[in-house]
Amino acid sequence: MASLAIPARWLRRSATSVANLLLPPRCLCCGGGIGGEGELCPSCWRSITFLGEPRCACCGRPFPYDAGAGARCGACLGDPPPYDRARAVFRYDERSRRLILGFKHGDRTHGAAAYGRWMRRAAGEILADADLLLPVPLHWTRLFARRYNQAALLAHAVRAAGGPPVAADWLVRRRRTPSQGHRNRTARAENVRGAFGLKAGRSVAGRRLVLVDDVFTTGATVGECARILRRAGAARVDVLTLARVVREGGE
Repeated sequence: MASLAIPARWLRRSATSVANLLLPPRCLCCGGGIGGEGELCPSCWRSITFLGEPRCACCGRPFPYDAGAGARCGACLGDPPPYDRARAVFRYDERSRRLILGFKHGDRTHGAAAYGRWMRRAAGEILADADLLLPVPLHWTRLFARRYNQAALLAHAVRAAGGPPVAADWLVRRRRTPSQGHRNRTARAENVRGAFGLKAGRSVAGRRLVLVDDVFTTGATVGECARILRRAGAARVDVLTLARVVREGGE
């Protein structure tokens, strides 16, 4: 008697087709109709400034021209950051702000899978031999209010896209800090000084780590996390974010 077993792949395709009929895929940014889940419409895709080469080999800040392999920006040459390299998918500006705020504050977490794939591609060499992904933690009071840590969602999405394992709770936020919004570089650094720690019983000695967050603004938050990990013996600390602020004329 012939087998009546239905291939799992066919079942998944059928379930996806039914779901798309009931809930048509929407653009992650504008909400308009698109061809597949977790995508941007052509108009929104063109409006996003995706980052790549040429850029500073250290902080990832885009260069207006190719300065050669390994070139660093003036800021990194004058005051090297506590992390080794930083990479981001796209520029944080008025056009991409809707994506970030919807994901961070608007419960639009369905975009995480797509963001993880984008971050996996943007990370390039920093994930090639990384041991762990460490999301920047929220204070427990803020996590309770928000119900999810957007950095942790991104880290798990990068893992699902082929990245290294996630150490979700290795970094802890020891105190709740006021919002970093509207603070300059110096004030941001002071605001987060001493705010993070390594969870008791966790060892990062000799490990190659990648910090994951949603937005790189001045680097104060990831910088403080990187210092903690460096002092604990990490062999390398890189940074991967979904977006980054790019100020004209330097950071």
